[in-house]
Amino acid sequence: MADEVVVQSESEKKKEDWMNSKWRPMMGWMYMAVCTMDFVIFPILWSLLQSVSHGQVTSQWQPLTLQGAGLFHIAMGGVLGLAAFGRTQEKLAGANNGGIQFPAGAGTTYVPPGQGNVTPQPNSFSSPGFGGVTTPAFGSPTPPPPAFGSPVVSGFGGKPAPFQPPQPSI
Repeated sequence: MADEVVVQSESEKKKEDWMNSKWRPMMGWMYMAVCTMDFVIFPILWSLLQSVSHGQVTSQWQPLTLQGAGLFHIAMGGVLGLAAFGRTQEKLAGANNGGIQFPAGAGTTYVPPGQGNVTPQPNSFSSPGFGGVTTPAFGSPTPPPPAFGSPVVSGFGGKPAPFQPPQPSI
């Protein structure tokens, strides 16, 4: 009996334990259920319990997950955030994508120094904007004020301010 050989198919060998594949969504479901109960269901039930037993609501529900400076939410944020980051790294590495292989460089534009040629991308400074109007580049001098004509009042930041009509005297 000790010499029995267990024969597994290729698909059974590839299957992961259900806990390994489902712990991330289960953590999300658990956190959603706890928050729903603590912030929605329990406050309603607490108020109903008080109104039925005493005839009036005398105190508010104190959320259990916010006691202790909200450490539960901080911890769950860390667990879920790191789990999402880890899964993203697994996907980028090609782990368990259902056979999908990402092309090289997909998902990142980082090239380590000395590993390849990086062509600089054009920027939008001094490029024509809407209607073909060229915007001045950052740090360029301000254009000179218009020549003779109506006076231009300089507002905040050196921008022309709108004309202010004279106020009537009272």
